[in-house]
Amino acid sequence: MASYGREYGPNGALVSLHPTKEGVEEPILTWLPSIGISGMIFYTGDRFPQWKGHIFVGGLSGMALHRLAFNAQGGLLGREALLTELRQRIRDVRQGPDGNIYLAVDANPGGVLRLEPAAARTNTVSR
Repeated sequence: MASYGREYGPNGALVSLHPTKEGVEEPILTWLPSIGISGMIFYTGDRFPQWKGHIFVGGLSGMALHRLAFNAQGGLLGREALLTELRQRIRDVRQGPDGNIYLAVDANPGGVLRLEPAAARTNTVSR
Protein backbone atom coordinates (compact mmCIF):
# COMPACT_ATOMS: atom_id res chain seq x y z
CA MET A 1 0.00 0.00 0.00
CA ALA A 2 1.16 3.56 -0.76
CA SER A 3 0.18 6.26 1.71
CA TYR A 4 1.47 9.39 3.41
CA GLY A 5 -1.08 8.78 6.19
CA ARG A 6 -0.56 8.21 9.88
CA GLU A 7 -2.58 6.25 12.41
CA TYR A 8 -4.63 7.95 15.10
CA GLY A 9 -3.37 7.63 18.62
CA PRO A 10 -0.43 8.71 20.68
CA ASN A 11 2.32 7.30 18.47
CA GLY A 12 0.95 8.38 15.06
CA ALA A 13 2.56 5.41 13.34
CA LEU A 14 2.89 5.49 9.56
CA VAL A 15 0.07 3.72 7.70
CA SER A 16 2.63 2.46 5.19
CA LEU A 17 6.41 2.41 5.04
CA HIS A 18 6.09 3.29 1.35
CA PRO A 19 4.45 6.66 0.55
CA THR A 20 4.86 6.00 -3.18
CA LYS A 21 4.43 2.97 -5.40
CA GLU A 22 5.23 2.25 -9.02
CA GLY A 23 2.14 2.72 -11.16
CA VAL A 24 0.44 4.99 -8.60
CA GLU A 25 0.34 8.68 -9.45
CA GLU A 26 1.68 11.06 -6.80
CA PRO A 27 -0.83 13.43 -5.21
CA ILE A 28 -0.83 17.05 -6.40
CA LEU A 29 -1.21 18.21 -2.82
CA THR A 30 -0.66 16.79 0.64
CA TRP A 31 -1.08 18.22 4.13
CA LEU A 32 1.64 17.15 6.53
CA PRO A 33 0.54 17.03 9.25
CA SER A 34 -2.95 16.09 8.15
CA ILE A 35 -5.74 18.66 8.49
CA GLY A 36 -8.34 15.90 8.99
CA ILE A 37 -10.16 16.55 5.72
CA SER A 38 -13.95 16.61 6.07
CA GLY A 39 -16.22 17.85 3.36
CA MET A 40 -15.24 19.35 0.02
CA ILE A 41 -16.88 21.43 -2.70
CA PHE A 42 -15.99 22.80 -6.09
CA TYR A 43 -17.38 26.32 -5.90
CA THR A 44 -19.68 27.08 -8.85
CA GLY A 45 -21.75 29.97 -7.47
CA ASP A 46 -21.82 33.66 -8.33
CA ARG A 47 -21.62 35.17 -4.82
CA PHE A 48 -17.80 34.84 -4.80
CA PRO A 49 -16.89 35.33 -8.49
CA GLN A 50 -13.16 35.43 -7.69
CA TRP A 51 -13.46 31.94 -6.20
CA LYS A 52 -15.43 30.29 -9.02
CA GLY A 53 -13.84 26.93 -9.81
CA HIS A 54 -11.86 26.81 -6.56
CA ILE A 55 -12.00 23.87 -4.18
CA PHE A 56 -12.97 24.34 -0.53
CA VAL A 57 -12.05 21.68 2.03
CA GLY A 58 -13.02 21.51 5.70
CA GLY A 59 -10.41 20.68 8.32
CA LEU A 60 -11.18 18.90 11.57
CA SER A 61 -7.71 18.91 13.11
CA GLY A 62 -6.68 21.83 10.91
CA MET A 63 -9.57 23.91 12.33
CA ALA A 64 -9.94 25.97 9.17
CA LEU A 65 -11.61 26.16 5.78
CA HIS A 66 -8.99 25.57 3.10
CA ARG A 67 -9.28 27.18 -0.35
CA LEU A 68 -7.37 25.69 -3.30
CA ALA A 69 -6.93 27.35 -6.70
CA PHE A 70 -5.90 25.42 -9.80
CA ASN A 71 -4.99 26.40 -13.36
CA ALA A 72 -6.75 25.04 -16.46
CA GLN A 73 -4.30 22.10 -16.61
CA GLY A 74 -5.01 21.08 -13.01
CA GLY A 75 -1.81 22.51 -11.55
CA LEU A 76 -2.02 24.01 -8.09
CA LEU A 77 -1.82 27.83 -8.19
CA GLY A 78 -2.11 28.35 -4.45
CA ARG A 79 -3.84 27.47 -1.23
CA GLU A 80 -5.11 29.47 1.69
CA ALA A 81 -6.40 28.62 5.17
CA LEU A 82 -9.51 30.68 5.96
CA LEU A 83 -11.33 31.32 9.25
CA THR A 84 -8.38 30.15 11.33
CA GLU A 85 -9.20 32.72 14.01
CA LEU A 86 -12.48 30.91 14.76
CA ARG A 87 -10.64 27.76 15.92
CA GLN A 88 -13.64 25.63 14.79
CA ARG A 89 -13.52 22.03 13.61
CA ILE A 90 -15.14 22.13 10.15
CA ARG A 91 -17.28 19.00 9.89
CA ASP A 92 -18.76 19.62 6.40
CA VAL A 93 -18.69 22.19 3.59
CA ARG A 94 -21.61 22.89 1.25
CA GLN A 95 -22.55 25.45 -1.36
CA GLY A 96 -26.11 26.69 -0.89
CA PRO A 97 -28.54 27.45 -3.71
CA ASP A 98 -27.99 31.13 -2.81
CA GLY A 99 -24.29 30.80 -3.75
CA ASN A 100 -23.04 31.24 -0.17
CA ILE A 101 -20.76 28.69 1.46
CA TYR A 102 -22.11 26.84 4.51
CA LEU A 103 -19.99 25.09 7.14
CA ALA A 104 -21.11 22.57 9.73
CA VAL A 105 -19.00 22.88 12.88
CA ASP A 106 -18.89 20.53 15.84
CA ALA A 107 -18.03 22.98 18.59
CA ASN A 108 -20.02 22.90 21.81
CA PRO A 109 -22.64 23.85 20.85
CA GLY A 110 -22.25 22.93 17.20
CA GLY A 111 -23.92 24.83 14.42
CA VAL A 112 -23.94 25.98 10.85
CA LEU A 113 -21.93 28.98 9.69
CA ARG A 114 -22.60 30.94 6.50
CA LEU A 115 -19.81 32.64 4.59
CA GLU A 116 -21.09 35.75 2.78
CA PRO A 117 -19.16 38.12 0.52
CA ALA A 118 -21.00 41.31 1.61
CA ALA A 119 -19.96 41.03 5.22
CA ALA A 120 -16.63 39.37 4.37
CA ARG A 121 -17.01 37.35 7.55
CA THR A 122 -18.79 34.28 8.85
CA ASN A 123 -22.27 34.75 10.33
CA THR A 124 -24.04 32.23 12.48
CA VAL A 125 -27.09 30.82 10.73
CA SER A 126 -28.20 28.43 13.44
CA ARG A 127 -26.84 26.75 16.50
